[in-house]
Amino acid sequence: MLVVKAGGRALEQNLNGILRSLAERAAKGVEIVFVHGGGDVVSRYERLMGMEPKFVTSPQGIRSRYTDEKELEVYVMVMAGKLNKEIVSRLQSMGVKAVGLTGADGEILRAERKDKIVVVDDRGRKRIMPGGYTGSIKEVNTRLLEDLLAQGYTVVISPIALGSKYELLNVDADQAAASIAKALKTEKLLILTDVDGVILDGGLVETIRLGDVEALHSRLGAGMNRKVMMCAKAVEEGVGAAVIASGIVEDPLSALEKRSGTWITP
Repeated sequence: MLVVKAGGRALEQNLNGILRSLAERAAKGVEIVFVHGGGDVVSRYERLMGMEPKFVTSPQGIRSRYTDEKELEVYVMVMAGKLNKEIVSRLQSMGVKAVGLTGADGEILRAERKDKIVVVDDRGRKRIMPGGYTGSIKEVNTRLLEDLLAQGYTVVISPIALGSKYELLNVDADQAAASIAKALKTEKLLILTDVDGVILDGGLVETIRLGDVEALHSRLGAGMNRKVMMCAKAVEEGVGAAVIASGIVEDPLSALEKRSGTWITP
């Protein structure tokens, strides 16, 4: 069983390549949950609707979408509608039994809404603002996923969760993938990016042991550091190995067979 996540530039630049790679493994009987991002597509549609996307930067330097009520409407429409169903239709055209869901379906993902968040403004000053409609995943219900996988479906998940009051929340796709992998205790978690893996001092880090993660914390950029931490947590909690690899190569899932990219292992 395998959880694969792709988003950002990898999804924009090589969607068909990623899906072909998924389809080849699904045809061999590999059980796959595919978690997709797609924030750039959301931003494009917001602008078409006369809205300007809002982004905030955390004190750790992580830039993320600020999801207010209006933004949430577009986010759900694009992620759960256009993008999710486009991926499902393309996979089916490749002979894959595919079904598309959000984390809200079947209560797959339950999250805690952030009341307030700390952000850094353009002058480098910290300030507190309402959390909006973003959440941190607290629970994964695997029953529906397990039933669908057992029936031979490849499951495509949009990173939308249910809050404590059953409101829809935007959740981080890396966190969604790691949380699902942990709950299913998959053999592998594969995070596809637009780089070859974790790069330090101009070179690829091929293997990171759990005991080495803390030492790398201050040496990685905020975005990659977050991916490494999520992957490490997944491995700590039962995932066989987590891999960060390029999604813009011809056969992205070959990283698992060739042992390319960066492998995070016990």
